Amino acid sequence: MIRQRTVKTLVRATGVGLHTGARVTLVLRPAPAGTGIVFRRTDLPEPLDFQVAPERVCDTRLCSALEGNGARVATVEHLMSALAGLGIDNLFIDLDGPEVPILDGSAAPFVYLLQSAGIEALDRPKRFIRVLRPVRVEEGDKWAEFIPHEGYTLTFRIDFDHPVFRQSAKEMHIDLARQSYVKEVSRARTFGFMNEVEYLRSNGLALGGTLDNAIVMDEFRVLNADGLRYADEFVKHKVLDAVGDLYLTGHPILGAFTAFKSGHGLNNRLLRALVADAAAWEWAEFTDPSRTPSALLELFPQTA
Repeated sequence: MIRQRTVKTLVRATGVGLHTGARVTLVLRPAPAGTGIVFRRTDLPEPLDFQVAPERVCDTRLCSALEGNGARVATVEHLMSALAGLGIDNLFIDLDGPEVPILDGSAAPFVYLLQSAGIEALDRPKRFIRVLRPVRVEEGDKWAEFIPHEGYTLTFRIDFDHPVFRQSAKEMHIDLARQSYVKEVSRARTFGFMNEVEYLRSNGLALGGTLDNAIVMDEFRVLNADGLRYADEFVKHKVLDAVGDLYLTGHPILGAFTAFKSGHGLNNRLLRALVADAAAWEWAEFTDPSRTPSALLELFPQTA
């Protein structure tokens, strides 16, 4: 069967929050089958925890922030993206601050942490959300949609009016069953513009942003001395964000995601629209390899 996963041992990292600028320690701990992805704020007078869910998203200004049981955690998308990319279903995530550390601005450090901890298959089938019919949300000229597909693909197109983007690919399509999330997506960093920094910081955002954890551009060029990690790093980061935002159900999706100029807010609206429509999706588990879609056997090769 396709099994649920957790990590084998505890692992930790310390960094700063992209928006708060505050130093924070992150601890990832194994969790039993059926636990889900659970955040815990350990710095509060009494530790508070909550399981991820689309309706817990409380703020989508330049990140996805969650709130539950009186606790808030911001900038969860890169960590959630790594969890989705590695198929982690159950995990306790302890934080001694209000924001996941940004580290290098991509999901790669989280992938490294999870792989260092080791990934353990549990004796319970993984539960998928299978898309049964198209679901679409729009906001002006921006849109995002799911359509049925026996696998998981993402197609994303960006459109920025800036000289750097004229030299970079604006669209990406990836089939996560047949292409490597770790190699193709995880290292893409968040990006921003120098002319927005003063406004963002006056609104309490990007206080921890530096050239070490983001791609920064002036009016003409990329300011980072080491340039880009991928020729199409910008659109790949939008895909990275989408993978994380769409994993806030805590379950992998069977379907095809397509978006134009979408962001955290629209990604969350799409996810909420999907789960709110009982006729648009169903639970799926795979215990018999002969009845398991071939794409899933490639993505999750452990069977029994």
